[in-house]
Amino acid sequence: MADDYYQILGVSRTAPAEDIKKAFRKLARKYHPDVNPGDKSAEEKFKQLNAAFEVLSDEKKRKLYDEFGEEAAKLGFDEKKAQQYRAYKAARASGGGMPFGGGGGGGGGVDFDLGDILGDIFGRAGGGAGGVDIGEVFGRAGGRAAGPTPGEDISATLTLSFAEALTGTERSISLQRPGRCQRCQGSGQVGTPTTCATCGGTGKVRRAGGMLGMAAGGTCPSCRGSGRAAPPCPSCQGSGVLDETARLTVKIPAGVQTGSKVRLSGQGSAGSRGGPPGDLYIETIVSEHPLVRRDGDDLSMDLPVTVSEAMLGAEIRVPTFQGEVTVKVPPGSQSGRKMRLKGRGSPSLKGGPPGDLYLTLQIKVPENLSDEARRAAESLAQAYQTDVRGALHL
Repeated sequence: MADDYYQILGVSRTAPAEDIKKAFRKLARKYHPDVNPGDKSAEEKFKQLNAAFEVLSDEKKRKLYDEFGEEAAKLGFDEKKAQQYRAYKAARASGGGMPFGGGGGGGGGVDFDLGDILGDIFGRAGGGAGGVDIGEVFGRAGGRAAGPTPGEDISATLTLSFAEALTGTERSISLQRPGRCQRCQGSGQVGTPTTCATCGGTGKVRRAGGMLGMAAGGTCPSCRGSGRAAPPCPSCQGSGVLDETARLTVKIPAGVQTGSKVRLSGQGSAGSRGGPPGDLYIETIVSEHPLVRRDGDDLSMDLPVTVSEAMLGAEIRVPTFQGEVTVKVPPGSQSGRKMRLKGRGSPSLKGGPPGDLYLTLQIKVPENLSDEARRAAESLAQAYQTDVRGALHL
């Protein structure tokens, strides 16, 4: 794989969840954009760390990643889709046959293509006592469908900085997806239609009635009942779909959180045999901020103040994600006092009012005391009229 998530975090493939969490926290502090302003390489490294941690910290996603590797990530860690994708790739590599699961006899997958005898296919695959329309089964099994089939929705993840999530941003992304075959324009066929080889021009195929029983019925899946069909496209083996690398511009609205989903209509998997495409869902992962915490649409941050500012009161400048504001610190403020800045939190994705920003005062004393400062502190100690720890009982 191009990027191994375990190598990115510097842990072994058998590392416990706690070790993965510790490794991520250590590296995230080192490469955080706020610690490395303007450093593009650190920013890219930070994005890789978040992507790796998002997968390896989730037990189910980690299991799928260990099993399917890079393919699982492309398919949004959907186990069913990942298995189908692997079978699809294996069939393509073996020459165009499509996988079909073994039936009641306990057999494994059977590779087949449209040139196989239909009764033999379903005799080997197994089935119930009731009749099964072969054309319908072909559509469900992933072979040549009886008509245009809509494409599936796909998902991808996008890591954002804390500030990008609050203010909104625009990103260019690249992803692999099943796209429309350009050679046949998604129809699955090329050339001049001739008598259908599957049904012999009748437009009908036999109907499976159990393991060996066959009866008349069923629309031919190759010609869709017309009795004539063009040769299957050699590029896509008649599916109308080929893997492609898509480059898209995604607009992320202000206020998204980890787990928010942005829908891009028509940007999912291409439909087979000319069917409409599915949608693409971008799930956002928001990086932690070293100073700001988020609770819904409300934000909170510690605000350092000097001893004199807390004692005497002051007007100080405070940064917010909407720009700097002036805050009045009341005289006699203590550490832990909370102040609210209305509307300075996160925008609401639901169209409501924005959240608030809560500031928690933290009194900071000088680290290097001069003789004069030391005498001032000793003098200040005389101002306490009661024991500050007098009510401290366990």
